[in-house]
Amino acid sequence: MPASSSSASTILVAVGLTLVAFGLLWRRQLRTRNATSVDAAWAMAIGLLGTGAAVFGDGSPVQRLVAGLMALAWSARLAWLLLRHRVLGDAREDGRYRAMREHWGERAPQHFFWFYQAQAVAALAFALPFWFLATFVQDTLLPVQYAGLGVVIAAQWAEGTADRQLAAHRADPQQRGRTCRSGLWRYSRHPNYFFEWLSWCGIALVASPAAGWWALVQPAVMFVLVRFVSGVPFTELQALKSRGDDYRRYQRETNAFVPWPPRGSRGADA
Repeated sequence: MPASSSSASTILVAVGLTLVAFGLLWRRQLRTRNATSVDAAWAMAIGLLGTGAAVFGDGSPVQRLVAGLMALAWSARLAWLLLRHRVLGDAREDGRYRAMREHWGERAPQHFFWFYQAQAVAALAFALPFWFLATFVQDTLLPVQYAGLGVVIAAQWAEGTADRQLAAHRADPQQRGRTCRSGLWRYSRHPNYFFEWLSWCGIALVASPAAGWWALVQPAVMFVLVRFVSGVPFTELQALKSRGDDYRRYQRETNAFVPWPPRGSRGADA
């Protein structure tokens, strides 16, 4: 759907503000040497961009309402979780970013700059489904949109459950230095990442009547990011450093991504 001149101007302003905001966050981490807050900022940026699209979009009221509520609900849950447990509740840098810092060495500041800008671009890209919805003129929700909303709700509930199970494990002094294997973590080494990806599959279904094939972009990019780039690889690198043989046994027994019954000593890289 072509953008009007006013819509194009709004998009350009959103792009500029997002890039500048993440640039300022990068400067902050130069001082603090803690990049953890970028995760919360990314979630909040998508929520703000999606909500802004709902407010300023020219689609039907029901499509704009769904776009705004979906963006706000997704963003609020994840941003609050990250702020509470990783920014406000723990002064240490997240293990993934410590691993990145060690991996990049002296060139870490430069690499982090481009990482932060990539996060800004990703936030803009992941806000696109909400923008498409907010410009969709269909007056009622279609069956595929109802199905997508069901997937989003179920996936967000499961992701929240996985987060609570991990938090309970970390809060138990008797489990210090041991890998969480309870609840959903018995079936996947990263159920939080899996259900986050599934949430975006649901969002894609909701947006598909408005976005067409563009709706496939966000689930595909999310899968690549969490499975092969900044999610699973660096999380596991840090886990191997902190939990050693216990985590290696967990890797042998448990799927990396897709929840599946434990498989003993067989390989687990699904």
